[in-house]
Amino acid sequence: MKTKDAALLMKQAAPVLDIKALDKSGEFEGYGSTFGGEPDSYGDVIAAGAYADSLAAHKAKGTMPKMFWQHDASEPIGKWLEAEEDDSGLLMRGKLNMNVQRAKEAYALLKEGDIDGLSIGYRIREYSVDTDTGVWTLEKLDLLEVSVVSIGANENAVVSSVKAAKAAHELNERLKAGDRLTEREFETWLKGLGFSNSQAERAARVHLKGQGEPADAENDGLAFLRALTA
Repeated sequence: MKTKDAALLMKQAAPVLDIKALDKSGEFEGYGSTFGGEPDSYGDVIAAGAYADSLAAHKAKGTMPKMFWQHDASEPIGKWLEAEEDDSGLLMRGKLNMNVQRAKEAYALLKEGDIDGLSIGYRIREYSVDTDTGVWTLEKLDLLEVSVVSIGANENAVVSSVKAAKAAHELNERLKAGDRLTEREFETWLKGLGFSNSQAERAARVHLKGQGEPADAENDGLAFLRALTA
């Protein structure tokens, strides 16, 4: 288990397409996120119980996560009334503010099924990483907001590169200590330095397979990077 600097890891999750109910008053419910299963498009899996501490803190303070339109803090569209974890994930019940134009638009789109997604904004507090698969299991999260989203808007959202940079730093320290990296770890290291997937994969294939010494792998990897940027 590892902890992260929460200020650096505020991010958003892919939408969960499961609005379970919507009535004329603007009240609706659905899942903000689900537990386990396949990794999302960012390579994350959320563990059951990940929100427990955050929900307890909200309850103690008499607060709730914010409800935004498309993760835009300048466009609140209502409020969340209840939030709880069940066996499937984070179940939310909220109410659109029907005096707000954007909320009226969200209601119309939800009613017609033109959009049907919820997405969470959170900070990572604790996590673990499977170095073989690169999958992050998020074990403790601070829940900041849950937005009504369309798939298109979320797919085009820019996700923080802090995760890759932090992972690259940890791997760099291992290289300095003389540890040998796996091919996947070496790819992660290069991606954290800003190189594309194809560049990182090529470097790993060329410079790590059959290498004799970890230090050689580091030096050859740096030489390859220089060649790529020349």
